[in-house]
Amino acid sequence: MKDIVVMGAGKIGGAIALMLAASGDYRVTVADRSEAQLAAIEAHPAITTAVVDIADAAALDALLKGRFAVLSAAPFHLTGAIAEAAARTGTHYLDLTEDVATTRKVEALSAGANSAFIPQCGLAPGFISIVAHDLAKNFDSLDSVRMRVGALPQYPSNALNYNLTWSTDGLINEYIEPCEAIVEGRLITVPAMEEREEFSLDGVTYEAFNTSGGLGTLCKTLEGRVRTMNYRTIRYPGHQAIVKALLNDLNLKNRRDVLKDLFENALPATMQDVVVVFVTVCGTKNGRFMQETYANKVYSGVIGGRLMSAIQITTAAGICTVLDLLADGKLPAKGFVRQEEIAFSDFLANRFGHVYDPEATKLARVG
Repeated sequence: MKDIVVMGAGKIGGAIALMLAASGDYRVTVADRSEAQLAAIEAHPAITTAVVDIADAAALDALLKGRFAVLSAAPFHLTGAIAEAAARTGTHYLDLTEDVATTRKVEALSAGANSAFIPQCGLAPGFISIVAHDLAKNFDSLDSVRMRVGALPQYPSNALNYNLTWSTDGLINEYIEPCEAIVEGRLITVPAMEEREEFSLDGVTYEAFNTSGGLGTLCKTLEGRVRTMNYRTIRYPGHQAIVKALLNDLNLKNRRDVLKDLFENALPATMQDVVVVFVTVCGTKNGRFMQETYANKVYSGVIGGRLMSAIQITTAAGICTVLDLLADGKLPAKGFVRQEEIAFSDFLANRFGHVYDPEATKLARVG
């Protein structure tokens, strides 16, 4: 069994710990500075907890020393310190961050490292880059790559048509920070919350708009090879207009603490959610202009004997799959590893990654 540390005892950290422990192949230590958060972690013989403050470098180093890997499920502004500790202790490092600056820091730390540094192992960035890159490989030349992802309530019941399903800090960061995109072959930044579009899937109408971080490293990988590439978050219609009013008209983009308090005290959480993944790639194949699409919906369900939300399942399954592939020698054991280096077939064949298989999710809904 391999010893793993999961940093962060929130909803996602708890889901990761339970998935790994239930596999029978990992001993997991969940670390957090909050004793209350740790007390809420699902009891399991392969899970232990530790009270550790990420700001305490010595304590962090002691926790990571001798471990196979550390998986960061901590807020994006804290995960850089975890990467630094992993570099000092020679521990494999995986995270879920969507923050562009954090990923750049992780890449810099990986230079000359004796362990692997694999950021952005969640849903978006993460799985979305794996599937987009796999589709792109099928074309002789690329024209466009459009990546759309959303974690939504199954039963929206407020003006925002939204419920909290994951990190409020991460959500706000995506809504405010600049977004990367490729336009006419050039990598540029575009503003968040703009370029709204509508589309339908399975008879349901959605809107999508720019948010930060979802492209991950794929934008640099495909720069110069594709004319247009962008990432947009999926919501039900009406969401973007209200959030833009909050951010701009009420200037809450410069008062994140107020916006966070508003979201967490006015928007209820839900376990009845659905994750929508919609990726479309266009280009030339055998002299014809063609399109290929991956579309899937993942619903909440029972994993390891516990009800998990769809965003818990998809996010935790992403990072657990990457850890498994690393442990099995299917990924480089040193240096910086991009999500698009992960084979889509290996990902779906994995015991955790199969939750992303459209046929498997279809059977789960029927059953």
